[in-house]
Amino acid sequence: MSAGSTSAGASGGAVYGLGFIGAAVYYFQQADEFWLFLLAIPKAIIWPAIVAYELLKGFYG
Repeated sequence: MSAGSTSAGASGGAVYGLGFIGAAVYYFQQADEFWLFLLAIPKAIIWPAIVAYELLKGFYG
């Protein structure tokens, strides 16, 4: 493997991206007001990180 290879962590971005898309679809479906639509974008960005944190916290104690 060469020193400049970046393929080692590529799958994490794909998983995060799928989590983002799923969360965005969910939050957009639940929104019924304009401000909830605007709030759906930051919630969808942050949600996968919170899930990963809680899973790791539960796994490692």
